[in-house]
Order: sequence, then C-alpha cells, then structure tokens
Amino acid sequence: MHAILAARRYPDARERFRWDALWDLFDGDRERLNLAHECVDRHAGDATALRIALADGRRAEHTFRELTEWSSRVARFLERHGIGRGDRVGLMLEPSLPLYAALFGTLKRGAVAVPLFTLFGPEGLALRVNDCRPRLLLVDRDAERWQREFPALRVLAFDEAALATLSTERSDYAPSTAADDVAVLQYTSGTTRGLPAAIRHTHRSVVTLMVAALYGVGLERGDRYFCPSSPAWGHGLWHGTIAPLALGIAAGSYAGRFDARRLLEALHAFEVTNVAAAPTVFRLVRRSGLVRNHGGPRNGPPNPPTLAHAPGDPGRGSTIGRVHGPPLRLRKLSFTGEPMDSGTWDFIEHDLRVTPCGMYGSTEVGVIIANYPGFEGYEVRRGALGTAAPGWEVGVVDERGQPVPPRVMGEIAVRRKGAWFLVKDRGFVDEDGYFHHGGRSDDVIISAGWTMSAVEIEDVLMAHPDVREAAVVGVADALRGQVAKAFVVAGRRGDAFEHELQDWVRMRLSLHEYPRRIEVVDGLPKTPAGKIDRKALRELD
Repeated sequence: MHAILAARRYPDARERFRWDALWDLFDGDRERLNLAHECVDRHAGDATALRIALADGRRAEHTFRELTEWSSRVARFLERHGIGRGDRVGLMLEPSLPLYAALFGTLKRGAVAVPLFTLFGPEGLALRVNDCRPRLLLVDRDAERWQREFPALRVLAFDEAALATLSTERSDYAPSTAADDVAVLQYTSGTTRGLPAAIRHTHRSVVTLMVAALYGVGLERGDRYFCPSSPAWGHGLWHGTIAPLALGIAAGSYAGRFDARRLLEALHAFEVTNVAAAPTVFRLVRRSGLVRNHGGPRNGPPNPPTLAHAPGDPGRGSTIGRVHGPPLRLRKLSFTGEPMDSGTWDFIEHDLRVTPCGMYGSTEVGVIIANYPGFEGYEVRRGALGTAAPGWEVGVVDERGQPVPPRVMGEIAVRRKGAWFLVKDRGFVDEDGYFHHGGRSDDVIISAGWTMSAVEIEDVLMAHPDVREAAVVGVADALRGQVAKAFVVAGRRGDAFEHELQDWVRMRLSLHEYPRRIEVVDGLPKTPAGKIDRKALRELD
C-alpha cells in the first residue's frame, strides 16, 4: 500500500505527506490523465461502485464493470452525435446509473460535464445554460418542456429506457485527455453581489482532491461510504462521487426529496460506516426522532444506536423498527458547508455515537482545514474548524495581509505562490493550531449547506409586477443555519402576497433558492452613495 494511504496516525499523516506523492495514486501523470479512467476503468471488475437510494424508495447497486461499460457506450454515443472534445454537456439528472454513465461517458469523450440541479426553474437554468452554452442537455424528465424553453439547445431524455437504446453501442472506449484539459464546469450559487460562477476543474483536479478525501472525509479501503449531497453541487460531486471512486471505494448517493427515514434505511441497508453530509441533514435526522441511543458512554462498551418508529408509525413497510442487531455501524462522520450547532453536535455524539468532523476550504483551493476522521492521535475540538490539512500553510491575517497572533480575529488565508490568498471568512487560530470560524466576509448566504445568490433572488423578485424594490440578506435560522430574507417595497401586503412572491421565485429560480422570509417595507435603507445598506437591513431583522 502507498505510504500516504497507509498513514492512519495523525503525526504520520503530516510527516509522510508530499504533494508529488499524490500522483503515485493514479495511472495518469502531469501530461496525460483522464478522470473517468482513474475513477472507473482502472477499477473495472465485480466490486461495487455505486450504492444509490433511489427517489422511488428502491435501492440499487452497480459494479465498476457495469459503470465502465455503460460510460463507454455513452462516450461512443456522444462521439457519434458530434459531441467533440471541449464541448459542454449539461447533466440535469438525479443520482442513478444514467447520471453516472453520462458523467463518466462525457469525461471519457473529452467533453466537459456541467452538473445541473434537477430542481432548477427556467430562469435558474437559463443563467447557467446561457453562460456555458452546452451542445447537449440530458434530463431525466420533462424533456419536451425544456426543449421548448431552450429551442436552440438539443435536449434529450436520459433514463433507464435511454440506456437500453444504447445497448448496441460498443462497451469499450479508450479515453485520451491532457491532465490540464477542462473536465467539469461546476457552478457555484454566486455570492450576495455576484451571479453564479462556473469554476473550471481540469482532469488533474482529482490529485488535489485527495487531500479532502483522505483527511477531510477520512476515506480508506474497507469503508462503506455514503454522501446524500446532490452531485449537482461541489460536495456531492467531488467529495461524494469522485473522491471515493478514485480510491476504488464505492460511492453512496441519495436521489429525490430528503426524508430522514429513507436516509436512515439506506445507511442501515448499505451497512454504511462513513457518512458525509451538510449539518442540516443531521439536524433533520435529529428532529425526526428516529434514532435512539439506549445508554452507555460514548467510548464505553458497544451499545449502538437503534432506529425507532416515528410517533404513531407502526413501521409497516419499513426496515426501521424491526431490524435485528446493530442497525447503524457508523465509525466516521464528516460535515462541511456551514458550522454545526451545539444541539446537533450533542445528538451525533450521544445518539449516533460518533464524533462529528468538520472540514473547511473553498471552491477555488479545495479543503485546507480538516479534522482527520478515523486518524489515531488527533483530538477533535468542539467548535473548531480543525487544523491545517497536510501540504497547506494556513493562517489568519490582518487588513494588510500580515499574520496576526493567536486568538486575534482576522481573515482566514492560505499561502499560495508566495502570497496569502483570502478565503473570505473571518476567524482566529488558537495556540495549538486549531482554527475557529468568525463569520463570512462577503455576506454570502449559506442555507442548509447550499450557497445562494442574493442577486439571483432579487432579480426574480424585481420581475414581479407589484415589486418596486427588493433586497435579500441572510438571517439566522435554527434548522438551516441561515435562510434568505427578502425586504420588499411593494404596493401590496399580507400573507397571501408573501406566499405569492415565494412561489414566484421558487418556480422561476429553484425549489431550494427562494426567500423563506419576506418583509414588506416602505423603503430600503441606502448608503450615502445610493447603494442598499445591507448591514442596516440585518440589524433591522
């Protein structure tokens, strides 16, 4: 086993880490490398590659051999239909064999995969489509509707039936891409003052990703891993899908609307030992009341959590409440995207009997602070982001870019090319090298792990005929961490109007990206320069 993979003690992990050594984990090199080959083809065999909790309640498993063959058929299909190297292919698909076949088939072909959230409305999708100009959009439903919305774009329904039509395609394909070729356009949701941005990920991005995989998620051979985050977003795609597959570990995913019972049933059925999710997922599991720990200290004799019935639920048709033996086998649990509240932390430690491990970074640089899940000799400190990940020099700097002493608040930054790169969060570092979060620097709205753009929401609100002005800020919420709140200047008021505005945004932008709170006001506070004073709005809230 490679020395980096064998190091499972915290001191050894830091001592043995070398950036150059990460390349030894892959078949490719700095000149030629293909993500699909590294994640799929080189592991081809009967080992499980995918464990999926499907939207209809069923569960499915697929081998590396299946994924290799179906992704090769997709690559040949794309080639036959004129999709060339560098062409964009939009993937608006729920986790399923068709999604992963399309994703890795696109990468094999040398085209660029553009993951898109299945809950986008026409305006939310149009922002991305008009920016990246894909040659093809694959959807799992409503193909005719989307074709009408985008007549210049070729839209194809891509589901199990579509895969069946590809069965005549050859099941082998030899990918050939440069390591620096663009592989994925990953859209962020923008900041409060910016529209969604497409981050360009090359095939070699998988090398840097190993820092997050090994030290943020704690992936190792033998893990039964699950990540319910949507592959349309960074966490679900990179940490949830590409990271485990690149290491030959099966990826576990969740399709459809979130339901705590269905997630817990999947964790039990798939015998999951390592789970990664946004804190909101664990909050919702906590509130479901479905998990019980019947006593015993955190590090005492085995007394695993059991899965209880919801109030009034006899458990018919469910594995929960009538399983035999330990139903949950979690050994590692990681989260990212937002801080974790103390109540959920207590629930995870007491009821799930595992220590939550956060990780921290940015889309541009990846994970730079980690809590080393599963590593011996590392102390996870409650409330801290963690310590610097191997290979990174992380610090806290002042407004002049100079490092500040321990316990002094400043901007969290990482050293890149001889200079400090700000990651747009405030915080401090303690005497032992643990970093602590102090709030966002750019007022981005992070709700339930989703990063949302106030500009997008404001633009759609302003399109409503009764809205004269609108401003959106993030406000605290006990369940989601933050939610978007809209202050609206309009000639109408009342609950019915506020619900109308929420539906207006939800149907045009996305089912998750809308103002959960709305306040109709007479006017918006302005700065001397005439800009909306968002600080004043947050204080007003």
